[in-house]
Amino acid sequence: MPHADKPDKEMLDSFELSAHYNARTILIIVFFLHIPMSAADSIAPLHGPGLRGNRRPRVAIVGNAGAGKHSVFRAASSTSTRHERLAGIGPAYEECLVEVGIDQISLVELPAIEGFHALDDNASVVLKYLLWGDRWPAIARHEAHQPPTAFAAPDVLLVVLDATALVRDLELAQELMQLGRPMVFALNHMDQARAHRRFINVRALSTKLGAPVVPTVAHMGIGLADLFTTAVRVARDAGAGSARPPACPPSPHIQAHLQPIARIVQQPEVAEAFAAPETLLVQQLAENDGYFAQELLEHFPARHAELLAARAAADAALPRPLADEIHADRHHRAALCHEDVTRPGQEGEQPLWQRWADDLFLHPRWGFAGSLAVFALVLFFVFEVSAALDGLTVARLIEWAEPWQPPDLAGVVGRAILDGFIGLAGIVIPYMIPLVLLLVLLEETGIMHRVAFVVDRGFHRLGLHGGVALPFLMGLGCNVPALAATAAVTHGRDRTVASLLITFLPCSARSAIILAVGGKYLGGFGVFALFMLAPIVVSLVGKLLKRRYPETTPGMIQDIPPYAIPTLRTVMANTWERSRDIVTIVLPLLVAGSIVLALLAYFGADTWINLVLTPVTGWWLGLPVALGVPILFGVLRKELSLLMIFAALGTQELDAVMDTTQIATFLVFLTFYVPCVSTFAMMLKLLGRRDAFYSVTLSIGVALLVAATVRWPLELATWLTP
Repeated sequence: MPHADKPDKEMLDSFELSAHYNARTILIIVFFLHIPMSAADSIAPLHGPGLRGNRRPRVAIVGNAGAGKHSVFRAASSTSTRHERLAGIGPAYEECLVEVGIDQISLVELPAIEGFHALDDNASVVLKYLLWGDRWPAIARHEAHQPPTAFAAPDVLLVVLDATALVRDLELAQELMQLGRPMVFALNHMDQARAHRRFINVRALSTKLGAPVVPTVAHMGIGLADLFTTAVRVARDAGAGSARPPACPPSPHIQAHLQPIARIVQQPEVAEAFAAPETLLVQQLAENDGYFAQELLEHFPARHAELLAARAAADAALPRPLADEIHADRHHRAALCHEDVTRPGQEGEQPLWQRWADDLFLHPRWGFAGSLAVFALVLFFVFEVSAALDGLTVARLIEWAEPWQPPDLAGVVGRAILDGFIGLAGIVIPYMIPLVLLLVLLEETGIMHRVAFVVDRGFHRLGLHGGVALPFLMGLGCNVPALAATAAVTHGRDRTVASLLITFLPCSARSAIILAVGGKYLGGFGVFALFMLAPIVVSLVGKLLKRRYPETTPGMIQDIPPYAIPTLRTVMANTWERSRDIVTIVLPLLVAGSIVLALLAYFGADTWINLVLTPVTGWWLGLPVALGVPILFGVLRKELSLLMIFAALGTQELDAVMDTTQIATFLVFLTFYVPCVSTFAMMLKLLGRRDAFYSVTLSIGVALLVAATVRWPLELATWLTP
């Protein structure tokens, strides 16, 4: 950042024009605490009692390694997940709470499993969970490793199938269907299947499996909203006794040899001890010498002898041993199913431009490139379009009103009212309308949803979801439209935390002060350091807010809608819907604050204001006492403080009355303290009184703390420097 020998007169004149209309506004807003707050009620059709609280179903994600089950879980997971080991041993599972519309589910990602035909220790632990949860039957109660924590058996199985390895995963699906639990299939990696020119008839596959099949591209978030909506529907249907796909019986030539084993399983004492579906237990005893056969030997040795005899007879009668014959038969039926539902072709293939767009915005490796392009577009609007509109519209209004300087009280009040309306125009014309219009366009085209999906994991560090990414960027222009955008994409705890954090972002007004003053007196490195403080402060405050709002944010399913060309009517309607509140919420505070401050200036209260603020300015911040009024006036528009520094100190050369430490301290404090009155008005509307005033308290406290953290090391360094 190059230094300037003198302040640019045109720059200062511009600041004077753009700030003068706010010079009669103050942080006296207690009279307006009864502003009516309204929120649009979302209306959604109800298909039965809400699945929340004790009614919340447990959905377990199951699949082979590489099928994409972790991508499904990660895309839906909350900001806080629980890790546990099944029965205290074996691989860990992850669990979190996820909101699906008005319903909730407990989502569990189980360790990868190839199948139950080769039941090793890890696979047996997973099978125990699927069968019994933490309510183990008689055969398992003697084991040394018991469930360490309560975890119920799943209500719905979400089975992830790899569209590029469908035969393998259909074998696992057949084994899972023996559990008799409601199921939903995610046919994942559909993009790769299309790339290999393989078309899978999803409807036919669903008919053959007897359960819903939803095509997905999990690592891009495509199809996941439909997948989890289907899982909730299946969970609700399961409560009515339906939605359980039929178990796939083996071929007739094998089933005849399983009858002796079935008679063993049907014995009342055996059935009660194992508490497992008959079909599953029969095939486990026929295929494996592992867990179930060992438990049968230990608890029912006579029945185990019958099992060995039945298996020996089957081995002698079949071309291959019974276990191999069952496995081969399962593979054969999976291959036939695959052949029936798959064929070469281009049906359902995306247009080339859509594939390129998805690669740009959703690809796990270079998807951030698209997000960065969108962020750059927002920054362009903030620093170029909005600044240009400000100069073409609001600056001219200010220049037009400048000659009117009434000396009498009535005229002063009238001028204050005019300043309030011009102040509203200064928010709406350059910042509110362009930025909200841009946000609506990004939403309507489907791009914003893709950006939110890509950055979701990063925002989890702040306890938020990726939907707040663009509102955060909009906050660099003006906090007011950023808060309005936050209201559109969040609710509950997320809305509160995101709104509080947005107020710590350096809006264009704050950035103007940093660039104008910091660039002259602190140099390029100083300006860079001031801007880098913002993400650090946001991260630290985010950790603080996790303590104040400790409840875990449920996972959210990021819907990835198809690309669309927005209509003018829709864009205009949505822009107005998100902008109209500023007239009823912000305007009264601007006008009233302007009147109050005009009266204070008219009666000469500057000395008293400086005296009251001395503990802050002089004692804590180490600044000249005369800066109390500029600090106070900054609550309406931060660049106002820049002009008032020169007026209060009687010079435009700040280094003549303030050293480098004082300038840096003042800039840091001005950057973070108290959101402007317009922002506060939006906070009142969105969050209510309690959290709006907490935002003021938090910002003052953080600004004092950060400013002192900057001041004291600088003063120590100055003192130690000879």
